[in-house]
Amino acid sequence: MKINILIPVFNDWESCACLIRDIRKCFQSYPDHEVQYVVVDDCSTDREEDRFDSAAGDLRIIRLNRNVGHQRAIAIGLCFLNDHANADYVVVMDGDGEDKASDIPALLAKAANENGKIIFGTRKRRYEGFWFRFFYFLYKSIYRILTGQRISFGNFCAIPFGKVNNLVYVSDIWNHFSGGIIRSRLPYGALPLDRGTRYHGHSKMNFFTLVIHGLSAIAVYTDILAVRILVSTFFLICIALIGILTVTAIRFFTPFAIPGWASFVVLSFLIIIFQAFLISLLLLFNVLSYRTQRHFIPALEYQNFISGNK
Repeated sequence: MKINILIPVFNDWESCACLIRDIRKCFQSYPDHEVQYVVVDDCSTDREEDRFDSAAGDLRIIRLNRNVGHQRAIAIGLCFLNDHANADYVVVMDGDGEDKASDIPALLAKAANENGKIIFGTRKRRYEGFWFRFFYFLYKSIYRILTGQRISFGNFCAIPFGKVNNLVYVSDIWNHFSGGIIRSRLPYGALPLDRGTRYHGHSKMNFFTLVIHGLSAIAVYTDILAVRILVSTFFLICIALIGILTVTAIRFFTPFAIPGWASFVVLSFLIIIFQAFLISLLLLFNVLSYRTQRHFIPALEYQNFISGNK
């Protein structure tokens, strides 16, 4: 079995070297597996040559000419593999150690048994602090409400190589890798795995980058999100109209009206209707514009971001 391990890296070369070392140790027990490593250097400012065993001959580093972020670095790496590699599976994983080398065989076995599905590694339990877990739960809930889909996994996955050619033409993976796969309707599954610990240093993700990451996942469903908001504003307008009718009935047909309150309440409902109408109109034009735009296709554009490889 031929396997390509795709790892995006920004300056975290020490951790990446430790990960590749552990993967090599892990696959010593699988002599029938041929493993190649493709590291996407997301325009790092640190040098990496001295940290890797160059004599092994199983490592290729793709250098990008600008920092594009992990999600887009993964998309570029997949495009590169689609054009230059021949394998049975591509395993995508972060290079910090939180995706464990020892879990790769289980992920591949699950993928082999699932007949062509992309298999993601999900977290059985999380060890972060209370606030991280709270906001992560909030993110998953908002994602579920706004898109109608569930998301409980990150980048760690095993992709049958035949599906890579499909993925690189999915424009949504440019913004959010796992969200793009969900949107693409390609078959996928999940395998619960324990989270590993970082080899070195601290995560470069902070609250603001996590928020941007979450918004990128939701942005994959821009058109669906707009339609859901459009339907919600329609119901809001209906509720406001019912409110106006109720206030009018109370004012003219019951003795419970308070002088001056009916006109104030009706005016408030009219403001709600006007704002909801403007929101609906804006969303409608946005959806129509989105549907007519030419979307970014990673497979056709990725070479513009590569400055070299070795």
